[in-house]
Amino acid sequence: MLIIPLLVFFSITLGLVGVYLWLAPNRTRQRLQEFAEPAEKSVWSTTVIGIIGPFARLSTPTGDWESSPLRVKFIQAGIRHPDAGYVFFGAKTLLPLILAVLMYLFARLNNQTDQTTFLFEIALAALIGCYLPNLYLSIKLKNRQREIFENFPDATDLMLVCVEAGLGLDSGLTRVAEEIKIKSLALAEELHLTNLEIRAGSTREKALRNLATRTGVEEISTFATMLTQADKFGTSIGESLRVFSDDLRHKRQIRAEELAAKIPTKMLFPLVVFIFPSVVMVILGPAIIHIIRNVLPMIGGGG
Repeated sequence: MLIIPLLVFFSITLGLVGVYLWLAPNRTRQRLQEFAEPAEKSVWSTTVIGIIGPFARLSTPTGDWESSPLRVKFIQAGIRHPDAGYVFFGAKTLLPLILAVLMYLFARLNNQTDQTTFLFEIALAALIGCYLPNLYLSIKLKNRQREIFENFPDATDLMLVCVEAGLGLDSGLTRVAEEIKIKSLALAEELHLTNLEIRAGSTREKALRNLATRTGVEEISTFATMLTQADKFGTSIGESLRVFSDDLRHKRQIRAEELAAKIPTKMLFPLVVFIFPSVVMVILGPAIIHIIRNVLPMIGGGG
């Protein structure tokens, strides 16, 4: 009887892993595909879209997808596949059904008789399946923003070196995008897209504003505003970059100190639950054994 639930579990797990690998492709291959001519969709991705397409239509909201806040979150998370929205809403439709069915089979195998608990568990499984795609998107977005924030001070330092060496701001951005990919492919990708926008004829102000929108990092928005004001008022870009770089390094240091200060609080629970009982047993164990073997018989004999 356990074979069918196990087969269903492994099938769903392999399907989710396949969807994850499809939504998070190799960064190098993704960048090459963006800069080259659009290639035809693979047979596998076409098959997946064909399967989940009808389910995605059940939960896909009406409206302009290009200007929706959800699409901005996809871009900020680094997901730029044209069919990512279909996969997202298809998963929000299929996962509640799949998890509800699995919970139903699990409850039937355990011979659960309480109907209220039975219905609550199925509804809870469906609710979890509905919010799993949102959780995945949120985690991916936060990880990418943290990566960009942690590496952006180094990028501004490189840009300052390039500007002070005599390069223009556009050439400096190109050079920084080539060098920073050793540490952060996400930041290098965003800077390269900014360079492509400027080369395509977009104004520097608009390209930098799009960079801030694509990343969703507050410091990059400040960076774009700073460079735009430096261009308008004719102030020294090198001096502005120097002050901004010092401020970014200070913010990164403060954030690291805040995370370090939270470590004792985070370690309190595992210490109380796992470490302290062991220490108490090691320290008091011999004394307790001595009391049980010697003192208690004496008290019992004396009584």
